[in-house]
Amino acid sequence: MSALHSIILLAGIAAPPADTADCVAAARFLREDRRMVAVVERDTFDDWRTRKRVPGCRITSAGATDIGVAREAVRFYERVRATGWTRTPDPADAPNEASLRFRQGGSDCLFNVNALAMLNTVAEEKVNELVTVPSGQARYHVFVMCMPAMPAAASLAPEREQ
Repeated sequence: MSALHSIILLAGIAAPPADTADCVAAARFLREDRRMVAVVERDTFDDWRTRKRVPGCRITSAGATDIGVAREAVRFYERVRATGWTRTPDPADAPNEASLRFRQGGSDCLFNVNALAMLNTVAEEKVNELVTVPSGQARYHVFVMCMPAMPAAASLAPEREQ
């Protein structure tokens, strides 16, 4: 069997192609509430709960803040909660990380606020080009990964270092 045939066979075994339905609410929040520029793309993710590759989507966004990025991150997560998002029920869903996983409707979304462009992707370049940062303000970025909501799976939690 040729390498091309192997690749085609493996492609048929891979996770089904994702759509962007799980990103709709998060993208609306970023665009309407936070006034950010956002690009939504299909993606798949390795899920520690199922130990499988699952379909989902990602949002790359950029905006401007007048209070500094660290304070903006606090305000950002306060607004996420105020607009109806709740923390996911999984105890291992990044409780002590800068990224926080929230749930709304049937979607779980991991939000990550950054001061710098770190992804080096076409989407990140695009949102940066479209954001004008007024004098006295700072650019910030929010990267979001969304997937279908799943029940808590504490027994599958990844091992934590002591």
